[in-house]
Amino acid sequence: MPVMTYREALRTAMAEEMERDETVVQLGEDIGVYGGTHLVTDGLLDRFGPKRVIDTPIAEGGFTGAAIGMAMMGLKPVVEMMTWNFSFLAADQIIQNAAKLRYFSGGQVSVPLVIRGPNGGGVQLSAQHTHSLEGFYGHFPGLKVVSPVTPADAKGMMLSAIRDPDPVIFLEAGALYGTKGEVPAGDAKVPFGTARVAREGSDITLIAYGRQVNLLLRVAEKLAKEEQVQAEVIDLRSIRPFDEATILASVRKTNRAVVVQEQWRWYSVASEVAAIIQEQAFDDLDAPVERVSGEEVPAPYARNLEVAAFPSEQQIVDAVHRALYRGA
Repeated sequence: MPVMTYREALRTAMAEEMERDETVVQLGEDIGVYGGTHLVTDGLLDRFGPKRVIDTPIAEGGFTGAAIGMAMMGLKPVVEMMTWNFSFLAADQIIQNAAKLRYFSGGQVSVPLVIRGPNGGGVQLSAQHTHSLEGFYGHFPGLKVVSPVTPADAKGMMLSAIRDPDPVIFLEAGALYGTKGEVPAGDAKVPFGTARVAREGSDITLIAYGRQVNLLLRVAEKLAKEEQVQAEVIDLRSIRPFDEATILASVRKTNRAVVVQEQWRWYSVASEVAAIIQEQAFDDLDAPVERVSGEEVPAPYARNLEVAAFPSEQQIVDAVHRALYRGA
């Protein structure tokens, strides 16, 4: 299989769909001539022209609303948010219109819309550019919310997103754009609502999504090498729809769980995962479900403070020790 960066995998998926389906169009700030702030759309303007790769004004509410109208009329827009924080300016369109039009129309109108861009921290963009919005958008019925971590999943889930008849919130991680991995050629779709067992294990289940999955894999290798603890790592991939079965099967095997997220602890994805485990696998647990989250502060700009604001390997190891009743 070819090796690609995360951004190349996204670009490949979008280009393949634009070749396959002439109704697929791109909209966003600086996505054409400039190639996108993170170069995800680099080269698409030259390849497909300005009618299909549209540089928009700095007006998220406006171009998102326009994309919703385009989707209602038969196009398949892919909208780039330069950062997901900027989607707050378009939240009314996303939540009040895109998420609800199928319901309002009794199923007569669909909104095949993808909204994508960098979500979360790790690249020193400070508090107004570093929100993790999976919990926010995952709250609303009518939206599908996904967060791939590998280049293969970035391509496969983008293919699924563009072909989906409903609006998809596609959360990338700016810190992952340069990471590399093998990517299947051709039509290798990854379905929504299916978690991935990123590492097999028997002693404890570690659960995350997005860039935190890579952190869990490093912790799992460290635990295996230094403490002979075999941790199973679950990559949620999809926030809505949500794969309960894979999580519960793993917890019933290991009897312990740690859920890790970059976003804040209160009212979060980790809270929902912990609740699902408690409700459906309580009798299988040998210890309370542990959660490791970002600090309850706006994301700092200074690198040392940003690192301190997000989950660390040591915090996860400490949570594993608590779940295994090891140490203090």
